[in-house]
Formats: sequence, C-alpha cells, structure tokens
Amino acid sequence: MAMTNAGSTKRAMTGTIWSGLYGLGMLLVFTGERLIGAGTARGVATVAGLVAILAALVVRIMRAQGAAPDRRQAEETLVRLYAIGLLAVVIYFIQSDVPTLRGGKALEHSWPRLATILGALWPALWLAAVWPIVLVEMAYAQMARAPRIETGRIRDAMMSGVGLAFALVFAFSVTYVTSERDKKFDLAYFRTTRPGDSTRNIVRSLDQPVDVAVFFPKANEVREEIMNYLDDLSKESGQLKVASYDFDIDPVKAKELGVSGNGIIVVARGGRKEQLGIPLQMESARGPLRILDKEVQQRLLMVVKPNRVTFIVQGHGERNYETPAETDKRAGIKDLREILIDQGHDVRYLGAAEGLAADVPKDASLLLVIGPQKAFSAEETASINRFMDKGGKMLMALDPEAGLDFKDILTPFALRYHPVMLANDQAFARRTHQDSDRANLVTSQFSVHASVTTLQRLGGRAPVIMPTAGWLEPIKERPKDMNVDAPITAQYQTYEDKNGNFQPDPGETRRGYELGAAVTKKDARLFVLADSDCLSDAVIRYGGNGVLLIDLARWLLNEEVYSGLIASEADVPISHTRKQDQFWFYSTIFLAPAMVLGLGFYVSKRSRRRRKAPATPVVANQGGQP
Repeated sequence: MAMTNAGSTKRAMTGTIWSGLYGLGMLLVFTGERLIGAGTARGVATVAGLVAILAALVVRIMRAQGAAPDRRQAEETLVRLYAIGLLAVVIYFIQSDVPTLRGGKALEHSWPRLATILGALWPALWLAAVWPIVLVEMAYAQMARAPRIETGRIRDAMMSGVGLAFALVFAFSVTYVTSERDKKFDLAYFRTTRPGDSTRNIVRSLDQPVDVAVFFPKANEVREEIMNYLDDLSKESGQLKVASYDFDIDPVKAKELGVSGNGIIVVARGGRKEQLGIPLQMESARGPLRILDKEVQQRLLMVVKPNRVTFIVQGHGERNYETPAETDKRAGIKDLREILIDQGHDVRYLGAAEGLAADVPKDASLLLVIGPQKAFSAEETASINRFMDKGGKMLMALDPEAGLDFKDILTPFALRYHPVMLANDQAFARRTHQDSDRANLVTSQFSVHASVTTLQRLGGRAPVIMPTAGWLEPIKERPKDMNVDAPITAQYQTYEDKNGNFQPDPGETRRGYELGAAVTKKDARLFVLADSDCLSDAVIRYGGNGVLLIDLARWLLNEEVYSGLIASEADVPISHTRKQDQFWFYSTIFLAPAMVLGLGFYVSKRSRRRRKAPATPVVANQGGQP
C-alpha cells in the first residue's frame, strides 16, 4: 500500500512538472513575440516555446493512455486544456505578422474584420485554458496519495478556472468598450432650482419692464434648464420680458448688451445692465444651476434697487468682516457681508476716519452697529441721531458682555437695553456640553410683524440661535407717531442669569424676554437685537439666523414686500464638532471591527457547541408501554 501511494505521489509530481514545462513554453513564446519582437532571437525563443508546449502535450497524451481509469479522466481534462491553449497560440500566429516573414500579407490587410475577431479571440481562449490548468493541477496534487482520484473535484476545479477566465474576459471587455465609447454617467442628485418666493415677490412688484436676455446656442441642455426657470418666473408679471439669443446669430444684440460670447444671462432695466455667466456644458453648469435663483435675484435687485449703500460702524470694538484684532476672540461677520452683497448692497466701513463724528454720509441707505464694546463719543452719537431724525434706517445688535445700554440712541426710540445675560435650562443649543451652553438661547417665538415675515411662516423649522443675549424693554411713555413692537421673544422658561452661574436661582424671573425690537418713527426705522452673536459667522448659517438678517434688511429699507425664501438645490455641507469627528474615527477604526469579530466569535462558538452536543438516544417503545 505504501509503495502504491509513493507511486501515485511520484506520478502527480511528474504531471505538475509537465504543466510547468507547458507554462515555460508559453512564457518563451510571449518573450519572443511580445518582448523581443524581431530578429533571430525572436525566432529562437518562439520556436523553443512551441517545442516545449508540444512536448508537454505529447507527454500528457501518453500519460492519459497509460493511466488508471480514475486518473485517466483527470489526464484527459488536462490534455484538452493544453490543446485549447495551443489553439490560442495558433490563432495568435494567424493574425500576427508571422505570415509577412515569408513574403505574404498580414491578415489585417486581407481580412481586417477577421483579424480583429481573432485578435480578441485568442486571449480569451488562452485564459480559458491557463486558469483551469492551474486550478486542476492544484486539486490533482492534493489527491496524489489518495487510492482513487475524486473526479468531481477535478471537474469543479476546471469549472472554477473557466469561470475566473470568463470573469476576466468580461472585465477586460467592459474596460475596452468604456474606454472607446468615452461616456460618463453622473448618478449624483441634480435639479435646477425653481424660482423662490422672494424672487417671485420681486417680479410681482415690478413697476417698470425688466428685460432678460439669454445668450446660448439653440440646441443646448443648459439653455433649456435656464429657460424653464425664467419662463416660470415670467408668469408672475408681464413686466419681466425674457428673450433667447445666440451670440453667433445675433451679434448686433450681443454688442448692444455688451455680451462677448454665449453662456451669458443679461438682466437690464433702463441703462442698467447686469450679467450672469453660466458654463455651456452641463457637467460644469450643475453647480451654478443649483443656485440659479439666488444669482438671478441678486441681478434683479441690482437693476431694480441700485445704489443701496450699507455702512458698518467701526472704531468701538465692533465685529468686522476682516481679520479680527488679537484681543478680540469673537467670530467675525464675513458671512453677514456676503449675504448683504448677494442682496445687492454695497457694504462699506464707517468710522471716525470716514466722517462718523461729523455726519453719516448722505448716500447711506442702511447703518449697521454690530457688537460694539465701547461707547460712542458725543459727536458720533449726535451724528447717528441726526441720521435717524432725517428718516434713517439702522440695525443695532448689542452684547451684554460690554455692559453698555446706549441709552442716548435708544431712549429717543422708546427702548431700554438691559445688558444682563439670559439663560434657559430647558431650550438651548448644546455646544460644549457644559452648563454654559444654557446661555445659547434658541427661540421660534415670532410675532406677525413684517420684519420677521419669513421666520413667522417657517416657525419651528427655522429657530433663531442667540448665544449670550441681553434683553430689551419698550418704554411705555412714547409719542403717538412712534410704533414699537417686539417681533422676537425668548422661550417662556428663560431667566436672567444675574450671577452668571447658569442656574435658575431665586429672584431670577422666568418669562419670555424681548430679544428683538422694531421701531418706526415717521420715516425712520430701527431694529435692535439683544445679541450680536446671532449675526456672527459662528451661527448665521444655522437655523433661521441668515433668514433673520435678510428679513430685517428688507424691512428696514421698506422692501418687506420682497420677503420670502430663496430657493437653492446646493448641497449643504455636514459639519461635525471635534468630539463627533473623534467618535466617528474611533468607531470605524475600532468599534466596527470589534463588533464583526465579536459576532464571528459568537457564531463559531455556537457552532462548536452544536457539534459537541451528544446525540439524543432514541428508545424503542416495547410492549406498548408509555
């Protein structure tokens, strides 16, 4: 028996050697034809490879004839696979340049289509032979000591090799076809924005015609998206005239509107013209189309309401839209400036150097005082009061940390500011997970006042966040021509945190404190916020804070008719805190693999228990006894 097993092992090992010789022959043919490619060396390598392949095939045929019945089937399988590999080599030679070496013509010149077919066929046949040979030899070697060969395992190994070869052929085919077709498919979400409520309101309020000229080629998918948007918007008013042009066909109109090529939208009214550029290719235009409503609204406001100059007061520690001073750790107001610019405002600084102590510039449409930390001088206060007496518009956002009440400005408008920080232990925005978070007030308590129209409509879907806010108190004794309203109030459980411990102590009354006050005095309009953090870069993009700024600016400038949401299909970036980023990092690195390992351990342990459990004996029922 030992001698029989030794003989079987020797035969299996010898068979593996012949497959190695077969592979060496293939390698020599590849070296001669693909690496060397010309000269005597090519012929030597190719001929040597063919000799090795034929020798391996002949030996396999002889082994199959002299093998036992069970081993004969495995040997015959290998013979067929050897023959398929040799056929692949022959097909390669037929479509290669070998016929030209004897003065003949290459097949690609006589039969180009057939040459192409054979050029794709021979690698597929070669793979369908080589992979099964490798797997069959591996299965064959594992059964070398067995008294009989399991033909089923040999067949399974061969089919696995064929399947793997077909998978590779399919992958190569798909890669080749896609590279030749050069087609791209974008499965990401995309939709051109539709006209928002705010833009529709602007168009409805037009009292003079506004012309919109679209310069795009006729057969262009970006043009179709833009025209769908503008056609929908033009239904709001007959004053909006939309026309489509092609720069190459309508050069006179293009010159008249100052257009230098296609891909331009021109919004014109009277002598005022504003342009908006959008790429001609859809792949590049997806981003601009997602925010088309915002861009069109900005151009409309530029031609409908030109020359709106907004001054931001500086020189008293106010927040600014540039790099803050080293001593000021508060967030800036870059986003505030960008929002106002999008609304057609010309935003500038105003301080003592720009003439604030003398007078507010005559071209000022709106004055902003955002988070001053020092009191105004008497001259500056007088200048601001004169501006308001002449029907000026001003937004003030104050901070309780400064300890200033600005009574010289607020008292004439029947307002009193209390620089005492408010807190709420039930409704607040978590940031540091400390008690100090209770000062981050969150409110959706809005009145029906025109300064918060959009926020009142959205309600709880767009709450306003006010970190470290003071509170406002309307003065009851005021002139009859003055209207004072409190459009924004805190949640009812809010309390004055007089000692700064963020706890509701005795004597700290809970009620809905006034966080925003709107005052009209003849033509003048004033809005005061009890917190400037709500307009800073730290929170203005969250909740309803950005909407609040737009609504306030429109109310102050008597443009509340434009109030409404701006439509956008742009993706909103997801932001995480440092702790959240750490949680997700360690969860993916450690927690998820640990859960997989734990589940695997549990399943394997349960399987072992089932295998080790003794079989339940079956006792025959004899004599009819229970």
